[in-house]
Amino acid sequence: MGADGISVVIPAYNEEQSLGQIVGQALDFSDEVVVVDDGSTDQTAGVAQMAGARVLRQPHFGYISAIKKGFRHSTGRILVTMDADGEHLPFEIPHLVRPIVNGAADLVLGRRQSIARSSERLISRLCRLRVPVYDSGTGFRAFRRSIALKMTFPGVCICGTSVLEAYALGARLVEVPVTLGKTKKPRRIAWKHVFQLFYIGRMLLHP
Repeated sequence: MGADGISVVIPAYNEEQSLGQIVGQALDFSDEVVVVDDGSTDQTAGVAQMAGARVLRQPHFGYISAIKKGFRHSTGRILVTMDADGEHLPFEIPHLVRPIVNGAADLVLGRRQSIARSSERLISRLCRLRVPVYDSGTGFRAFRRSIALKMTFPGVCICGTSVLEAYALGARLVEVPVTLGKTKKPRRIAWKHVFQLFYIGRMLLHP
């Protein structure tokens, strides 16, 4: 384990096509990669293991459960979350973790140049009522371990609520610009954000 102890946590559901390359590249910039196979029905787990990841399996509980499990079973002082579909570029991990390494942040958000989903843009605008960040829904993040393990990640996804929760815990938040890889991820409205707005509203009204 290196001095900074960087663990990359990747939740994955049926991502056998892209995951092997992502794991291999992420290992070049971290001390370990932990893939949480969230009930995949393809060869996601086997591909991840062959690429060098430590694989944790769970039934299809969803992204938040996978993130929390990955955090608990990782070993790094800095925990990085990435998507399994190639949207986040592993060579940007050093750029993402630098503010934590330098002692300037506890949570670093990989700020996208543009936010495709209108529901995510709305969530980010609401969160800016309390926390001065542009992109509160990015999945490319670096956490100081001490903060990550205190977080409960309320809501149906991480958008907005995780930023508000980290801020309430006293975390210092920093954004750094990142580049997105090309994926086939759908850009339609995520209807789960309708429910997420309830959690965000409650957290804004009752900090």
